[in-house]
Amino acid sequence: MQVYPLESITLEEAIDKQFQIVACIIREFEGRQFLAGGDIGVVPGYNKPVTTTKVERVIADIFHAEAALLVRGAGSAAIRFGLHGMLSGGETVLIHKAPVYPTTKTSLAMLSIRTVEADYNQPEEIARILTEHPEIRAAIVQYTRQWPDDSYEMEQVIQIIKGTREIPILTDDNYAVFKVKKTGVECGADLTCFSAFKLLGPEGIGVIVGSKGYIDRLALESYSGGMQTQGHEAMAVLRGFVSAPVSLAIQAQVSEACIKRLKQGEVSGIKAAFLANSQSKVILVEFHDNIAEAILREAEKLGAAPYPVGSESRYEIVPMFYRISGTFRAYDRELEYRMIRINPMRSGADTVIDILKQAVERVVRCS
Repeated sequence: MQVYPLESITLEEAIDKQFQIVACIIREFEGRQFLAGGDIGVVPGYNKPVTTTKVERVIADIFHAEAALLVRGAGSAAIRFGLHGMLSGGETVLIHKAPVYPTTKTSLAMLSIRTVEADYNQPEEIARILTEHPEIRAAIVQYTRQWPDDSYEMEQVIQIIKGTREIPILTDDNYAVFKVKKTGVECGADLTCFSAFKLLGPEGIGVIVGSKGYIDRLALESYSGGMQTQGHEAMAVLRGFVSAPVSLAIQAQVSEACIKRLKQGEVSGIKAAFLANSQSKVILVEFHDNIAEAILREAEKLGAAPYPVGSESRYEIVPMFYRISGTFRAYDRELEYRMIRINPMRSGADTVIDILKQAVERVVRCS
């Protein structure tokens, strides 16, 4: 299998990103303000907590964007709101010719948005489809891979779309923010959406970054008190942002170290091992035999997490050994029986290799 994982930023670049985030914070907050927990309520003149407004300005600054908005419903709701801001019911959006992420598919159905597909791996096809379908009013680009062999570059896809038709572009940056050098909006998209929960933030808060026009419209529509992200939640988002880049860069280094050791044959019974974005960047391990399910059972007994909480959330500490994603299963149904994915989370390579080695030994001994 040929895969094209996204290029991770280095640890040095992640440290620099942390410093940049702190610099953005002190441009907006006085020291005493940042030490406070954050206010609550629909403050007159803001219709939200003052702290939330300040955090949103910091987030816009971090991503070199015009504006930002924190919404309830995590990354899925951020995408849903973003699509609503760009399109009306019954209008058409361009998507990649691949399985649509399930919650995004639900959002398209809820909003009665039609779709036209183009293979984003083929630049000429993107331009052709946009020319042949004048009814297309916007485009969605998912940063991480939908097919195992996806190889498109976010910035190139955005440039081709914008160079062919002047339509708004929404990017799904879940599993990519603070891992890659540029977010979708920094590549030229109109709105970038992602979950703060995947960046060591609180549960249920989504982030929309980008065009002030779209974001102001969404903020006006989300006027009820219960829809507001409270000040303490916004501060938790920002604290997660500070810690996430370095944590994710260390995780990437551990993954690369594991791949190197697996390719050197440190664990028996393995046919192939490689890095892939599925959906987060993970280690994919393919066995010679159909033992994936048995390996996962044993790995859990050895301390590995068997399923995600938020996929790289603040709760996910131990390495996660779990089945391959639905899109990878759709690509090749047989992979489910002989392949697993591993995310080291906060563990080191020794821990990951030790769990895998013991799990294989147990399965072989019992077979």
